[in-house]
Amino acid sequence: MREKSAVLVSAAFIACLLVGCMAESGNSKDDVAGKQVRDLTVAEEVEVDRAEEKLVEQCMERQGHRYWPVPVAGIAERKAGAYVVDDVDWARKYGYGRSFDIAAEEVRRSHPSVTYPNSLPEQERIRYSRALDGDFGDAISVDLPAGGTVRTPRGGCYVEARERLYGDYPTWIRVKKTVTGLTPLYVPRILRDERLVTAVKAWSRCMNESGNPFKNPDEIRQKRDSLVEGMNTSQAQSAEVKLAVSEAECARRTSLGKTARSLEAEYRDKTLREYPEEFATYRQMRMSALSRARNLESR
Repeated sequence: MREKSAVLVSAAFIACLLVGCMAESGNSKDDVAGKQVRDLTVAEEVEVDRAEEKLVEQCMERQGHRYWPVPVAGIAERKAGAYVVDDVDWARKYGYGRSFDIAAEEVRRSHPSVTYPNSLPEQERIRYSRALDGDFGDAISVDLPAGGTVRTPRGGCYVEARERLYGDYPTWIRVKKTVTGLTPLYVPRILRDERLVTAVKAWSRCMNESGNPFKNPDEIRQKRDSLVEGMNTSQAQSAEVKLAVSEAECARRTSLGKTARSLEAEYRDKTLREYPEEFATYRQMRMSALSRARNLESR
Protein backbone atom coordinates (compact mmCIF):
# COMPACT_ATOMS: atom_id res chain seq x y z
CA MET A 1 0.00 0.00 0.00
CA ARG A 2 1.34 3.43 -0.92
CA GLU A 3 2.37 5.56 2.04
CA LYS A 4 0.00 8.31 3.19
CA SER A 5 0.89 11.37 5.27
CA ALA A 6 -0.36 11.48 8.86
CA VAL A 7 -1.39 14.89 10.20
CA LEU A 8 -0.82 15.13 13.93
CA VAL A 9 -0.07 18.73 14.87
CA SER A 10 -0.75 21.95 12.93
CA ALA A 11 -1.08 20.44 9.47
CA ALA A 12 -0.03 23.54 7.56
CA PHE A 13 2.97 24.18 9.77
CA ILE A 14 4.23 20.63 9.36
CA ALA A 15 3.80 20.97 5.60
CA CYS A 16 6.11 23.97 5.71
CA LEU A 17 8.62 22.16 7.82
CA LEU A 18 8.79 19.08 5.64
CA VAL A 19 8.63 20.82 2.28
CA GLY A 20 9.70 24.42 2.48
CA CYS A 21 12.45 24.38 5.03
CA MET A 22 14.76 21.41 5.41
CA ALA A 23 14.77 20.15 1.85
CA GLU A 24 15.00 23.44 0.01
CA SER A 25 18.64 24.27 0.49
CA GLY A 26 20.26 20.85 0.81
CA ASN A 27 23.24 22.54 2.45
CA SER A 28 23.52 20.73 5.79
CA LYS A 29 26.38 18.20 5.59
CA ASP A 30 27.87 15.48 7.76
CA ASP A 31 30.60 12.91 7.31
CA VAL A 32 29.22 9.39 7.43
CA ALA A 33 31.58 6.46 6.92
CA GLY A 34 34.11 8.81 5.34
CA LYS A 35 31.60 10.16 2.82
CA GLN A 36 29.91 13.55 2.96
CA VAL A 37 26.13 13.46 2.87
CA ARG A 38 23.44 16.13 2.99
CA ASP A 39 19.72 16.64 2.73
CA LEU A 40 18.31 16.41 -0.78
CA THR A 41 16.96 19.50 -2.46
CA VAL A 42 13.32 19.56 -3.53
CA ALA A 43 14.40 19.17 -7.16
CA GLU A 44 16.42 16.08 -6.24
CA GLU A 45 13.45 14.60 -4.38
CA VAL A 46 11.43 14.99 -7.58
CA GLU A 47 14.11 13.06 -9.49
CA VAL A 48 13.99 10.18 -7.03
CA ASP A 49 10.19 10.04 -7.01
CA ARG A 50 10.07 9.91 -10.80
CA ALA A 51 12.62 7.12 -10.86
CA GLU A 52 10.52 5.19 -8.35
CA GLU A 53 7.48 5.36 -10.62
CA LYS A 54 9.53 4.09 -13.55
CA LEU A 55 10.81 1.17 -11.49
CA VAL A 56 7.28 0.33 -10.38
CA GLU A 57 6.19 0.29 -14.02
CA GLN A 58 9.01 -2.10 -14.94
CA CYS A 59 8.21 -4.37 -12.00
CA MET A 60 4.52 -4.57 -12.86
CA GLU A 61 5.27 -5.30 -16.51
CA ARG A 62 7.56 -8.17 -15.51
CA GLN A 63 4.64 -9.67 -13.62
CA GLY A 64 2.31 -9.32 -16.58
CA HIS A 65 0.40 -6.23 -15.43
CA ARG A 66 -0.14 -2.92 -17.15
CA TYR A 67 0.88 0.16 -15.19
CA TRP A 68 0.99 3.87 -15.93
CA PRO A 69 3.39 5.96 -13.81
CA VAL A 70 1.53 8.41 -11.60
CA PRO A 71 2.42 12.08 -12.20
CA VAL A 72 4.96 13.22 -9.61
CA ALA A 73 4.49 16.56 -7.87
CA GLY A 74 6.97 19.12 -9.18
CA ILE A 75 8.94 21.77 -7.31
CA ALA A 76 6.23 24.44 -7.48
CA GLU A 77 3.51 22.03 -6.37
CA ARG A 78 5.53 20.95 -3.34
CA LYS A 79 5.46 24.51 -2.03
CA ALA A 80 1.68 24.36 -1.72
CA GLY A 81 0.32 23.90 1.79
CA ALA A 82 3.13 25.74 3.55
CA TYR A 83 2.45 27.25 6.98
CA VAL A 84 2.77 30.71 5.48
CA VAL A 85 3.26 31.78 1.89
CA ASP A 86 6.22 34.16 1.68
CA ASP A 87 7.17 33.78 -1.97
CA VAL A 88 5.36 36.67 -3.66
CA ASP A 89 6.06 35.48 -7.21
CA TRP A 90 4.77 31.99 -6.39
CA ALA A 91 1.65 33.50 -4.80
CA ARG A 92 0.95 35.62 -7.91
CA LYS A 93 1.16 32.55 -10.11
CA TYR A 94 -0.45 29.85 -7.96
CA GLY A 95 -2.35 31.53 -5.11
CA TYR A 96 -2.76 28.67 -2.64
CA GLY A 97 -2.26 25.93 -5.22
CA ARG A 98 -5.84 25.50 -6.43
CA SER A 99 -4.60 24.38 -9.85
CA PHE A 100 -2.60 21.63 -8.17
CA ASP A 101 -5.69 20.49 -6.25
CA ILE A 102 -7.68 20.31 -9.47
CA ALA A 103 -4.94 18.35 -11.25
CA ALA A 104 -4.65 15.91 -8.34
CA GLU A 105 -8.40 15.34 -8.33
CA GLU A 106 -8.28 14.68 -12.07
CA VAL A 107 -5.60 12.04 -11.49
CA ARG A 108 -7.70 10.38 -8.77
CA ARG A 109 -10.72 10.36 -11.06
CA SER A 110 -9.40 9.50 -14.50
CA HIS A 111 -5.73 8.45 -14.51
CA PRO A 112 -5.22 4.94 -15.95
CA SER A 113 -3.41 3.90 -12.77
CA VAL A 114 -6.80 4.27 -11.07
CA THR A 115 -9.32 3.44 -13.76
CA TYR A 116 -7.57 0.34 -15.12
CA PRO A 117 -7.42 -1.74 -11.91
CA ASN A 118 -10.96 -0.62 -11.04
CA SER A 119 -12.14 -2.04 -14.35
CA LEU A 120 -10.76 -5.52 -13.63
CA PRO A 121 -12.82 -8.46 -12.34
CA GLU A 122 -12.63 -8.80 -8.56
CA GLN A 123 -10.07 -11.62 -8.35
CA GLU A 124 -7.85 -10.02 -10.98
CA ARG A 125 -8.12 -6.68 -9.18
CA ILE A 126 -6.98 -8.34 -5.95
CA ARG A 127 -4.05 -9.95 -7.73
CA TYR A 128 -3.12 -6.62 -9.31
CA SER A 129 -3.29 -4.83 -5.95
CA ARG A 130 -1.07 -7.40 -4.26
CA ALA A 131 1.47 -7.20 -7.06
CA LEU A 132 1.59 -3.42 -6.72
CA ASP A 133 1.14 -2.77 -3.00
CA GLY A 134 2.05 -6.10 -1.40
CA ASP A 135 0.24 -8.15 1.21
CA PHE A 136 -0.43 -6.77 4.69
CA GLY A 137 -0.38 -10.33 5.94
CA ASP A 138 3.40 -10.10 5.60
CA ALA A 139 4.28 -6.66 6.93
CA ILE A 140 7.08 -4.73 8.64
CA SER A 141 6.21 -2.88 11.84
CA VAL A 142 7.94 0.37 12.80
CA ASP A 143 7.51 2.13 16.13
CA LEU A 144 7.15 5.90 15.74
CA PRO A 145 9.09 8.34 17.96
CA ALA A 146 5.92 10.11 19.08
CA GLY A 147 4.14 6.84 19.83
CA GLY A 148 2.16 4.38 17.77
CA THR A 149 3.20 1.89 15.14
CA VAL A 150 2.96 1.77 11.37
CA ARG A 151 2.89 -1.39 9.29
CA THR A 152 3.93 -1.69 5.66
CA PRO A 153 4.05 -4.80 3.44
CA ARG A 154 7.41 -6.44 2.77
CA GLY A 155 6.60 -7.14 -0.85
CA GLY A 156 5.00 -5.60 -3.92
CA CYS A 157 6.38 -3.47 -6.72
CA TYR A 158 6.50 -0.31 -4.63
CA VAL A 159 8.71 -2.09 -2.13
CA GLU A 160 10.85 -3.55 -4.91
CA ALA A 161 11.30 -0.09 -6.46
CA ARG A 162 12.33 1.43 -3.13
CA GLU A 163 14.67 -1.47 -2.45
CA ARG A 164 16.43 -0.80 -5.74
CA LEU A 165 16.71 2.91 -5.00
CA TYR A 166 17.45 2.99 -1.27
CA GLY A 167 18.93 -0.42 -0.61
CA ASP A 168 17.75 -2.56 2.30
CA TYR A 169 14.02 -1.81 2.52
CA PRO A 170 13.39 -2.72 6.18
CA THR A 171 16.23 -0.39 7.19
CA TRP A 172 14.97 2.35 4.87
CA ILE A 173 11.40 2.27 6.13
CA ARG A 174 12.59 2.25 9.76
CA VAL A 175 14.88 5.27 9.43
CA LYS A 176 12.45 7.16 7.19
CA LYS A 177 9.52 6.73 9.56
CA THR A 178 11.74 7.67 12.50
CA VAL A 179 13.12 10.87 10.96
CA THR A 180 9.88 12.05 9.34
CA GLY A 181 7.92 11.07 12.45
CA LEU A 182 9.74 13.52 14.72
CA THR A 183 7.61 16.58 13.96
CA PRO A 184 4.98 15.91 16.67
CA LEU A 185 7.81 15.99 19.21
CA TYR A 186 8.97 19.50 18.41
CA VAL A 187 6.29 21.37 16.42
CA PRO A 188 4.22 22.17 19.55
CA ARG A 189 7.32 23.81 21.06
CA ILE A 190 7.83 25.91 17.94
CA LEU A 191 4.23 27.08 18.03
CA ARG A 192 4.71 28.23 21.64
CA ASP A 193 8.08 29.88 21.02
CA GLU A 194 7.85 33.60 21.73
CA ARG A 195 9.84 34.38 18.57
CA LEU A 196 7.15 32.78 16.42
CA VAL A 197 4.32 34.24 18.49
CA THR A 198 5.78 37.73 18.04
CA ALA A 199 6.23 37.25 14.29
CA VAL A 200 2.66 35.98 13.89
CA LYS A 201 1.28 39.01 15.75
CA ALA A 202 3.25 41.35 13.48
CA TRP A 203 2.02 39.44 10.42
CA SER A 204 -1.58 39.68 11.66
CA ARG A 205 -1.30 43.45 12.10
CA CYS A 206 0.06 43.75 8.57
CA MET A 207 -2.76 41.63 7.17
CA ASN A 208 -5.36 43.68 9.04
CA GLU A 209 -3.91 46.88 7.59
CA SER A 210 -4.21 45.40 4.08
CA GLY A 211 -7.90 44.66 4.66
CA ASN A 212 -7.47 40.97 5.48
CA PRO A 213 -8.18 40.51 9.20
CA PHE A 214 -6.71 37.11 10.06
CA LYS A 215 -5.06 36.15 13.35
CA ASN A 216 -2.66 33.65 11.84
CA PRO A 217 -2.01 31.75 8.59
CA ASP A 218 -3.84 28.69 9.88
CA GLU A 219 -7.06 30.71 10.01
CA ILE A 220 -6.82 31.35 6.27
CA ARG A 221 -6.30 27.63 5.60
CA GLN A 222 -9.29 26.74 7.76
CA LYS A 223 -11.56 29.28 6.05
CA ARG A 224 -10.17 28.84 2.54
CA ASP A 225 -13.19 27.05 1.10
CA SER A 226 -15.75 29.34 2.72
CA LEU A 227 -13.90 32.43 1.45
CA VAL A 228 -14.58 31.43 -2.17
CA GLU A 229 -17.96 29.78 -1.68
CA GLY A 230 -20.27 30.39 -4.62
CA MET A 231 -17.45 31.40 -6.98
CA ASN A 232 -16.57 29.59 -10.16
CA THR A 233 -13.06 28.17 -10.60
CA SER A 234 -11.66 31.29 -12.26
CA GLN A 235 -13.15 33.63 -9.66
CA ALA A 236 -11.93 31.45 -6.80
CA GLN A 237 -8.41 31.36 -8.23
CA SER A 238 -8.34 35.16 -8.64
CA ALA A 239 -9.60 35.71 -5.09
CA GLU A 240 -7.04 33.29 -3.65
CA VAL A 241 -4.20 34.83 -5.62
CA LYS A 242 -5.06 38.27 -4.27
CA LEU A 243 -5.16 36.99 -0.69
CA ALA A 244 -2.03 34.87 -1.07
CA VAL A 245 -0.07 37.83 -2.42
CA SER A 246 -1.11 39.92 0.59
CA GLU A 247 -0.10 37.05 2.88
CA ALA A 248 3.27 36.71 1.19
CA GLU A 249 3.98 40.44 1.25
CA CYS A 250 3.17 40.60 4.97
CA ALA A 251 5.24 37.46 5.63
CA ARG A 252 8.20 39.13 3.94
CA ARG A 253 7.77 42.43 5.80
CA THR A 254 7.50 40.72 9.18
CA SER A 255 9.97 37.88 8.43
CA LEU A 256 7.38 35.30 9.51
CA GLY A 257 8.47 32.72 6.94
CA LYS A 258 12.14 33.23 7.75
CA THR A 259 11.42 32.96 11.48
CA ALA A 260 9.43 29.74 11.02
CA ARG A 261 12.21 28.13 8.98
CA SER A 262 14.89 29.20 11.44
CA LEU A 263 12.95 27.80 14.39
CA GLU A 264 12.24 24.57 12.53
CA ALA A 265 15.94 24.06 11.89
CA GLU A 266 16.79 24.83 15.52
CA TYR A 267 14.21 22.54 17.12
CA ARG A 268 14.59 19.78 14.55
CA ASP A 269 18.36 19.66 15.05
CA LYS A 270 17.90 19.40 18.81
CA THR A 271 15.44 16.53 18.42
CA LEU A 272 17.58 14.72 15.86
CA ARG A 273 20.48 14.57 18.33
CA GLU A 274 18.56 11.78 20.03
CA TYR A 275 18.54 9.79 16.76
CA PRO A 276 22.02 10.30 15.24
CA GLU A 277 22.31 6.85 13.68
CA GLU A 278 18.85 6.93 12.11
CA PHE A 279 19.37 10.43 10.70
CA ALA A 280 22.79 9.63 9.26
CA THR A 281 21.47 6.45 7.63
CA TYR A 282 18.39 8.27 6.31
CA ARG A 283 20.44 10.91 4.54
CA GLN A 284 23.00 8.42 3.24
CA MET A 285 20.28 6.21 1.78
CA ARG A 286 18.55 9.20 0.17
CA MET A 287 21.78 10.28 -1.50
CA SER A 288 22.31 6.72 -2.71
CA ALA A 289 18.78 6.76 -4.13
CA LEU A 290 19.54 9.98 -6.00
CA SER A 291 22.65 8.45 -7.52
CA ARG A 292 20.77 5.32 -8.59
CA ALA A 293 17.89 7.39 -9.97
CA ARG A 294 20.32 9.32 -12.16
CA ASN A 295 21.97 6.13 -13.34
CA LEU A 296 18.57 4.83 -14.40
CA GLU A 297 17.85 8.07 -16.25
CA SER A 298 21.10 7.83 -18.19
CA ARG A 299 20.40 4.33 -19.50
